[in-house]
Amino acid sequence: MTGLISKYKNMPVQVKASFWFLVCALLQKGITILTTPVFTRLLSTAEYGQYNVFKSWMGIVTIFVSLNLGAGVYIQGLVKFGEERERYASSLQGLTSALVIIWSVIYIIFHSFWNKLFGLTTVQMSAMLVMIWATAAFNFWAFEQRVLYKYKVLVMLTLLVSMAQATAGILLGINARDKVTAIILGMALVELIGYSGLYVIQMRRGKKFFYAKFWKYAIFFNIPLIPHYLSQIVLNSADRIMISNMIGDDEAGIYSLAYSVSSIMVIFNSALMQTINPWIYQKIKAKKIKDIENIAYISLIIVAGLNLILILLAPEVISIFAPKAYYDAIWVVPPIAMSVYFLYSYDLFGEFAFYYEKTNLIMITSVMGAVFNVLLNYIFINIYGYMAAGYTTLACYMIYGISHYILMNKICDKYCGGIRPYETKKIIFITLLFLFSGFLLVMVYKYLIVRYGLIAVIAIFVIMKRNILIDLFKKGQRSLS
Repeated sequence: MTGLISKYKNMPVQVKASFWFLVCALLQKGITILTTPVFTRLLSTAEYGQYNVFKSWMGIVTIFVSLNLGAGVYIQGLVKFGEERERYASSLQGLTSALVIIWSVIYIIFHSFWNKLFGLTTVQMSAMLVMIWATAAFNFWAFEQRVLYKYKVLVMLTLLVSMAQATAGILLGINARDKVTAIILGMALVELIGYSGLYVIQMRRGKKFFYAKFWKYAIFFNIPLIPHYLSQIVLNSADRIMISNMIGDDEAGIYSLAYSVSSIMVIFNSALMQTINPWIYQKIKAKKIKDIENIAYISLIIVAGLNLILILLAPEVISIFAPKAYYDAIWVVPPIAMSVYFLYSYDLFGEFAFYYEKTNLIMITSVMGAVFNVLLNYIFINIYGYMAAGYTTLACYMIYGISHYILMNKICDKYCGGIRPYETKKIIFITLLFLFSGFLLVMVYKYLIVRYGLIAVIAIFVIMKRNILIDLFKKGQRSLS
């Protein structure tokens, strides 16, 4: 134990911070996942479907209301405008606040139209706007902490708010007649209380609500990206909205559970990418493109392996997360879990387009994937039912990942002296092996002995090869430091 503590203390700050950012993000989203068994038992399948449709609509509305300023443009600005970081942060907080106020006024004037369009109540829509502002305030502050490798306060605040949200949602939901609205209100109230102080902190430091230079930079950078961000949300959310409208809330609830279970891996993806994202930007800025390669392969293998384990254990995971009414969700988990791999690969490939501000190309590539998703969903949900949405999602994420890989290579050929960060053969090998293994595992779902045998083999393999896995992890640590 003393040796481990000593090693931890001697870690470079980048590695130490990266570790805690990963743990923080996993625990934050993990708390949400752990509350799923409670919500699936507290809510009917129809109510659970309504709750997830609300979250899907919120993802779409967020793009228009906040312009998603807390994403690529903010991280890039923190790196590019390092000397004016505090002023940049406060001005983007100000811009987001102004946008939320404008859209709130528009909603109030035409609330009947918006309520009918989204199928939500005035209370739910109001809570949504509050959550959009509060989440943006947190994201601006949190990304600044990551860039500066400050992790202690971030970890503590994130966990406190996540636990408070889960607790408030459950307590209010138990005692309410309209359980869905009660849960939403609990989450909004906790975010408002927990994150408002972060807004005040950044505004006091930067002392700029409006700064023309940064507002102009952020708006012109992000407006062309709205179709891109919207396309991402469509890829993530359109299936649940379409299932709800085309078939029913019950089926949307079952599908949403499968999506929630698979999002365990999305959580890991996001945590991992948020950890290495600033590092990738710094490597691109320093023209050290090939330094990214080792981290990319290691992370792809880890993401692929974890998703395969989830696919293998899907029947047990679903039975833990929900009662028998949701059991058919096991057949939706495999394609969505495989989609998660391609979602992560996009993150690795897309950073180059963001850094070199090729927003129009990003937009075209992303819109193409979203259009395919809606079209394929409409065709195959009508023919095969809601389970088909899982496979249309997989097909579209494959197109999405491949398109961004091609775009990345073209950008590197032009701006990085022809140096490409990844070898195509290695990417293809890892990907094809992952897909083959994933579909093979689906075929053994009905054969309990075979599936348990595979679980035992994997466990034995991990134990026997633990030294290799540890060396792989250490190699990743050295690359990040």
